[in-house]
Amino acid sequence: MENSKVIDRIKSEVSENPVMLYMKGTAMFPQCGFSARVVQILTHLGVTFKTANVLDDAELREGVKQFSNWPTIPQLYIKGEFVGGCDIVTEMFQSGELQTMLEHHGIIKTPAA
Repeated sequence: MENSKVIDRIKSEVSENPVMLYMKGTAMFPQCGFSARVVQILTHLGVTFKTANVLDDAELREGVKQFSNWPTIPQLYIKGEFVGGCDIVTEMFQSGELQTMLEHHGIIKTPAA
């Protein structure tokens, strides 16, 4: 890996934040439709998450792709584990798998039946 400082930053962010999203833009102002969709899903589920705007930092943009071995942005991490990009997150949300994962990690509560 080219820049160990960026990799160390990513390792730190994904371990310190239960839900970490690398995206284009910010949660308040996403700058691509894919990033916006992931923000929308997380917001809909009531998830508190931290974001990093890869458009502000070319080294971070490349570093996160190397770190996950995944070529596209956005990238979602839950409890340090790489979940995937927009399509995977959308599919997991639609199937209920994302909610189950978030509940399992104590990030969201299961509604009382």
